[in-house]
Amino acid sequence: MQIYKEYDKDALDRQYNNRLNAPDHEQHLQQWEILSRETEKKYPVTKNIPYGELLDEKLDIFPSQQPHSKTLVFIHGGYWYKHTAPDFYLIAEAFRSYELTTVIIDYPLMPEFSMDQLVLSCQRAIGWVYKNISQYNGNPDQIYVSGHSAGGHLASMMMTTDWREFNNKLSADLIKGICAISGLYNLVPIQLCYVNDVLKMDTATSLRNSPVQLRPKTNCPLLLAVGADESAEYLVQSRELFTAWPDQIIKLLEIPGLNHFSILETMLDHSSTLHKAMCRLMNIGNDK
Repeated sequence: MQIYKEYDKDALDRQYNNRLNAPDHEQHLQQWEILSRETEKKYPVTKNIPYGELLDEKLDIFPSQQPHSKTLVFIHGGYWYKHTAPDFYLIAEAFRSYELTTVIIDYPLMPEFSMDQLVLSCQRAIGWVYKNISQYNGNPDQIYVSGHSAGGHLASMMMTTDWREFNNKLSADLIKGICAISGLYNLVPIQLCYVNDVLKMDTATSLRNSPVQLRPKTNCPLLLAVGADESAEYLVQSRELFTAWPDQIIKLLEIPGLNHFSILETMLDHSSTLHKAMCRLMNIGNDK
């Protein structure tokens, strides 16, 4: 029986089972761990800085050596219910040579907390960065946001935030650009597939937190990237947002030869399509 588009339950589950669709996923997860631990040893990092009252509302900062540096805030993935910031310390290596301050945030996980709470926590984290990042050699007027997978969803949700309404002490355009990588922008199929066995998300919540159902409230540019070897549904997710937000998206990159896992570590490769595109977004390096 079809439950979403042409998919029955088993077929939809396969579309969103990234490990099944990427047989080499374990190799990439191991590489992330190796690179993250190397980065942790290589650079100074301030850990577990609280940005809210909840236990998991904390963030880790790799400060630039130069005051007033551009700042990249990274939101990790894990289908909203797993992983933590230290799993993604490798991101701090990606743009280190350009003297960026890198912030990697943790947030409460589902199903203990709702999707609404996850979005709220990310908003709190961005607000905290704006107010405090100068203490870590960051420039509050040059904040960029990126996220992978579920983190790509949460990053895109930051574009639907009216920052002055959220906190009248924040700048309306406090985010200068967003890069969402292999993200999820329509949560309806997520609510219908096996992932929701863990998330326990109802239909109203999925609609309320689907960027394709919403409108941007900030004018910052959005870069969408997805691996061409990802499932058909993951490609459609990015294409749907590209169609829904045509005035916001500076580029939709479907990068050949990359899957849901291999795409992330290409951020560290200065010759890669993703790295160069992010440099242009942030106006850094030779590709600005």
